[in-house]
Amino acid sequence: MAETFDAIVIGLGGIGSAAAYHLAARGKHVLGLERFTPAHDRGSSHGSSRIIRQAYHENPGYVPLVLRAYVLWEQLERDTQTQLLTTTGGLFIGTEDSDVVQGSLLSARQHSLAHEVLDAKEIQRRFPVLRPRVDDCAVFEKKAGFLRPEAAVAAHLGLATQHEAALRFEEPIVDWTITNSGVVRVVTAKAVYETAHLVIAPGAWANSLLKLAFPLHIRRHVMAWFDPLEGIRNFAPGRFPIYIWRTSDKTVFYGFPATDCENCGVKAAMHSGGDVCTAESIEREIHDRDIEEIREQLSTFIPALNGKLLHAASCMYTLTPDEHFIVSPHPDYAQVTIACGFSGHGFKFATVLGEVLADLAIEGRTKWPIDFLSAQRFTGKC
Repeated sequence: MAETFDAIVIGLGGIGSAAAYHLAARGKHVLGLERFTPAHDRGSSHGSSRIIRQAYHENPGYVPLVLRAYVLWEQLERDTQTQLLTTTGGLFIGTEDSDVVQGSLLSARQHSLAHEVLDAKEIQRRFPVLRPRVDDCAVFEKKAGFLRPEAAVAAHLGLATQHEAALRFEEPIVDWTITNSGVVRVVTAKAVYETAHLVIAPGAWANSLLKLAFPLHIRRHVMAWFDPLEGIRNFAPGRFPIYIWRTSDKTVFYGFPATDCENCGVKAAMHSGGDVCTAESIEREIHDRDIEEIREQLSTFIPALNGKLLHAASCMYTLTPDEHFIVSPHPDYAQVTIACGFSGHGFKFATVLGEVLADLAIEGRTKWPIDFLSAQRFTGKC
């Protein structure tokens, strides 16, 4: 006989762990299912740091969501007595007409966000290790910083458990269906469950779990940690910000100050490019060409960071054609809510999207502005 829950969450990474917590905190009997171990490194919610920022160059529509996310990250820190967010300031760099600069300015001005515009000389004066081009400028946002993804996932999972959510790991999904009575039946490798509402936050496994022909594709990206040539002092938080740098029409790289991990070095990575893969076929081994791609950027723009490679890891971007998220009721099944396609910039929204997914599952609607993230833009279904 199937075990029954008020809500089931498939996928307990950054977004799913938050959804499980918010549903359980509202008194729902919740089951969370995850194919791997807690806070694992097989998907897209690992790597010790993720950027958080407000002047959102991708679309000003994200700003209300990320402002709410900040509030909820701070609440999560208080509730768990865990440091999850470090404010470092953020530089969004490129030529004046680049998408990174113009998009950041649009969001900052539309939402009255505190910011500064720095020319190349001022960038280098404030952050001497950077080597901007003469025609580079930057939007500087004081409230930007980084999150600790593994600790954040663990924090949401811990609170979900405190609210009596049942979390089951290493239990991959075989199938889910809607019964004749309208109940959602979820079959795993170990058991059968039933629920009134299913939330799917599948990461790179979206194509196999959503029962939709979405135009999603997966790209492999590599994160690398380097030992600065002249020591780590100039890369410490408070002296060095997070940054996103548009260095050519096809190239964006990004990075962080040193985190509080002893001897971990300083992280840098490519946001653009990446090899097409699947969740099953991704190459986990790191190759010389992966690191050389990052070194090419460092040698020109941050030569002081182009030191010994200390560590590297792969992760996956699950991309939509427009590189905006899908957070929406399932277009075919009212009992199912989906969250996917985070396109390499979704983790910072985990807290607020957990709240949004709980809203959609319980109330069928949310006060937060997510219409531009609807699945309907790809399915054409109303």
